[in-house]
Amino acid sequence: MITYRKELWFNINKRRGLINITEAVQQAVGESGIMEGLVLVNAMNITSSVFVNSIESGLHQDFEVWLEKLAPELPYEQYNHNKGDEMNADGHLKRTIMGREAVVAITGGKLDFGSWEELFYYDFDGMRDKHCLIKIIGE
Repeated sequence: MITYRKELWFNINKRRGLINITEAVQQAVGESGIMEGLVLVNAMNITSSVFVNSIESGLHQDFEVWLEKLAPELPYEQYNHNKGDEMNADGHLKRTIMGREAVVAITGGKLDFGSWEELFYYDFDGMRDKHCLIKIIGE
């Protein structure tokens, strides 16, 4: 069995942002030389998420609206966590909702997705360096 590790780094210049990381993860699969196996992609920051979904009209804006209803950023004082130096309690909650990581099969050296599936990194507390881990195992 072969293993391969790579990190992707981001600095989103606003509070929240979503990045399609499908091509970068596929590139890592190619670099690994692994033809059959699994790739784990996980957010390495507690206020970020990695998930699988699609690029469909309005969907990403719908995520933003839905998450803001479930865990609104404002008012900051509604959260006990925000009584310290950080004002990112909503980011922790949004990450819990969207999840920490995604696992995708590798078949024939390619990410083995269903129809329209792609990988996304979603930062809920941006404006600083963040990263995700790509860990690939297989043969």
